[in-house]
Amino acid sequence: MPFLIILIIIVLLGLYIISTQRQLVKIQELCQNALAQIGVQQTSRWDALTQLAKACKSYASYEAESLLKIIAERRMGGPAVSAEEVQAQDAAINSVLSRLIAVSESYPDLKASSIYRDTMSSINSYEDKVRSSRMIYNDTVTKLNRLVQQFPTNLIASMLGFQKKSYLEVEPQKTEMPDLDF
Repeated sequence: MPFLIILIIIVLLGLYIISTQRQLVKIQELCQNALAQIGVQQTSRWDALTQLAKACKSYASYEAESLLKIIAERRMGGPAVSAEEVQAQDAAINSVLSRLIAVSESYPDLKASSIYRDTMSSINSYEDKVRSSRMIYNDTVTKLNRLVQQFPTNLIASMLGFQKKSYLEVEPQKTEMPDLDF
């Protein structure tokens, strides 16, 4: 009889460990998927920026050439694998986008062209998708981090090598209300 009770406890403990490990793997995969989705949207933004720089070429050849070089240099080869890489990629995209906007300000005909307007619209659409993907990633990281820290899951998580993941941070300039005083 005591042997049977010990066997049942061992089986239940084993089932709990297996169930917890599967739950941790599932959420970790969701985190990686969310990060990959951000990478897909960033790639689309880079493609749109490239098209925008090419549209600028007929108006400002030298500036467009230098922007195309900057885009080629700053564009990462593959999808981001960490929150830090996503942050770096976003900063690079925003830097190039601000330069493209500055160029377009100098050429009113460029801003009036349908190619420019359509490309800027697609860039804004990708920006919205990146924002949504970032929220999904942070929500999923919250679930994983909670499991990794809560007892008794934290014991199994540490045994199996699961660790907390970093959140995607908000850029400081985006947390302040813009000055709308015209």
